[in-house]
Amino acid sequence: MKALLLEGKGLWEEMKIGEAEKPKPQKGEILVSVHAAGLNPVDYKTATGGNPNWLYPHILGLDAAGIIEEIGEGVQGWKPGDKVVYHSDLTKKGNFAEYAVTTAHTVSRIPDSITFEEAAALPCAGYTAYQSLFRKLHIQKGQTILIHAGAGGVGGFAVQLAKLAGLTVITTASSQNHEYVRSLGADYPIDYKKDDFVEKTLEITGGIGVHSVLDTVGRDNATKSMKGLAFNGQLAFIAGQPDFSQAVSFAHPLSFHMVALGSAHQSNNLAEQTDLSVMGDEMLKLIQEKKISPLLEEVIALEEVPSALKRLSERAVKGKIVAKLI
Repeated sequence: MKALLLEGKGLWEEMKIGEAEKPKPQKGEILVSVHAAGLNPVDYKTATGGNPNWLYPHILGLDAAGIIEEIGEGVQGWKPGDKVVYHSDLTKKGNFAEYAVTTAHTVSRIPDSITFEEAAALPCAGYTAYQSLFRKLHIQKGQTILIHAGAGGVGGFAVQLAKLAGLTVITTASSQNHEYVRSLGADYPIDYKKDDFVEKTLEITGGIGVHSVLDTVGRDNATKSMKGLAFNGQLAFIAGQPDFSQAVSFAHPLSFHMVALGSAHQSNNLAEQTDLSVMGDEMLKLIQEKKISPLLEEVIALEEVPSALKRLSERAVKGKIVAKLI
């Protein structure tokens, strides 16, 4: 089969299309003919550091949408010809290829009204946002939340979901993306390049702070974000834990949530793995009902993936980029 090949650790900018062995589904797995594959920052991040489970040439790509080609032993409820979308295990070969294998209990069925490209834009960023808000932070109507990088994938889905749930949404974004994040539902965009987001957040909330923060940026940003939290506030982080030593205060108690979506695949927790499909079903329904956007901004060819990942690494992308294979 045709695949985009990573020849060694750190060589993701040099990836080229080559031939790879077509995978075979094992017990509990399905073989998917990949029609579209989503791009995510985790692709270049894991490629830079490598993974001890990989054999080179490796195939990147965690998000895919396509048609089931074959089912493995013991698979129930799925058949060849079904349209599916999924987030796959980063320790195994991925979806920048004509065919890929994944576990049957983690996939979601794509409604006819949603394209493969729209579906492929969803899993990594969308499920992370969903898990952060509803499985970790347990957001409630009437609350206020600060979502960092609202023009990005995770941030963009989180802004939409939080607004849909009835929250007041503050988000950080460069000034040229303020109109974009407002279109997603943000009430108060903050230009992180010009303004101090903590000061602005406290100003917006009358000095009280926000109920929740979703940090998608990194350790230092997460640590600073604690200063914008209200009494009993909580912070979910996906890109580096804050400095907890600055958070221990009887006068200002805080709670923290680590979000690591893909590690469910490496756990032995079947319920958490199956929840990937549950979150996918719920978000596909919201897209089908046009309550949220899939954030699809750009569709590229498979050979364009390395240059697109480069742009992602430079934080020069809004929304989602998807590679079209068929």
